[in-house]
Amino acid sequence: MKVAVPKETFPGEDRVALIPANVPQLVKAGIDVQIESGAGVAAGFSDAMYQDKGATICTDRGEIFAADIVAQVRSLGANLEAGRDDVARMKTGGIILGTCDPLGEPAAIKDVAETGASLFSLEMIPRITRAQSMDVLSSMATVAGYRAVLLAAVELPKLFPMLMTAAGTLKATRVFVIGAGVAGLQAIATAKRLGGVVRAYDVRPACREQVESLGGKFVELKLETEQSEDKGGYAKAMDDAFYAKQRELMAEVVAESDVVITTAAIPGKTSPLLITAEAVAGMAAGSVIVDMATERGGNCALSQAGQRVVEHGVVILGPTNLPAEIPHHASQMFSSNVTKFLLNLVQEGAVKMNLEDEIIRDTLVAHQGQVVHGRIREALGLEPLAAATAEQAEQAEASIDADSKPVESPAENESSPDAAKEKSE
Repeated sequence: MKVAVPKETFPGEDRVALIPANVPQLVKAGIDVQIESGAGVAAGFSDAMYQDKGATICTDRGEIFAADIVAQVRSLGANLEAGRDDVARMKTGGIILGTCDPLGEPAAIKDVAETGASLFSLEMIPRITRAQSMDVLSSMATVAGYRAVLLAAVELPKLFPMLMTAAGTLKATRVFVIGAGVAGLQAIATAKRLGGVVRAYDVRPACREQVESLGGKFVELKLETEQSEDKGGYAKAMDDAFYAKQRELMAEVVAESDVVITTAAIPGKTSPLLITAEAVAGMAAGSVIVDMATERGGNCALSQAGQRVVEHGVVILGPTNLPAEIPHHASQMFSSNVTKFLLNLVQEGAVKMNLEDEIIRDTLVAHQGQVVHGRIREALGLEPLAAATAEQAEQAEASIDADSKPVESPAENESSPDAAKEKSE
């Protein structure tokens, strides 16, 4: 059984799917690890570090994709342009795992399915206790929330803490965080550690306790409803009337804030508009907005994806890949998630496609030439697949096991933080 890690090709993506520290765990489980040369350099992990832990370094990307399992940070879907070059390298019966934006780019999932490879989407990890250690969304949201506050601190022409000096008293920065999911909670904690006065809002009333436990003040907008939270605990998309009233009430809080950080993103859907142009105009010059949802349209009417914009004297940042800006620790967390996932998928040196395992079933989006995930089939306008019988599940497992048996040859003889998943902030 061979797991290979290619170098990321998405522009600015400096993370790596597996770090040297996790290689021995996989080797112990009977998995040979192969790393494309230079894959970890941008995150601070040299080829020599991987070799010291038992991995093999490869310079041929085609050989990387010939492995039984390919682990990526960004698979096709989350890497639409550069990722196309790897489609021809995907093999029938092989396995690809990584983030692939399945609900936002369902057509890409179909493209992978047509290669005959199986694709596991790490964004689809179920929100269950057993899967918390594999939850890449929570891990990366933790990094993103931290980084967002640092970006705001650099742009703001003020210090965050209150200081009493011989030259006078400096007032503490007022920070407003919209969305109290994983990224939002980390932003609250970071802003509080820097000395800011922090307020936060979330459509889910249950978030109040978490916000207050971090030293923030929960903002009441009198909009919460029993339908604001889905059965998994995530914030749901609401109707236009709800968002219109929310924007109206929120504008007052925004105007009083020096820093506003928005985190409301809904997988596969346009981000809700929370801050209008008029609300931005009501802020003091020099204030900063960090819109973490610009990849899907943004929470602020004036933000632009990947750009720094100045409107009405307010700096508006629209970062789209904050975890990649802290690649060392982001890779460490991502690698831990991937390792736990692999150890659940691979048993006794072979892939066990146990379709009764909720983790495997929910993350498997393409298999045996078809898109197999119900929500993605619906997004593509495809008919639902018939429920798999126990016999079909056994056949699927047998086919994967056969494809996963390592080919013996002399050249192949080498061997955190928050638990809640953030699909929506």
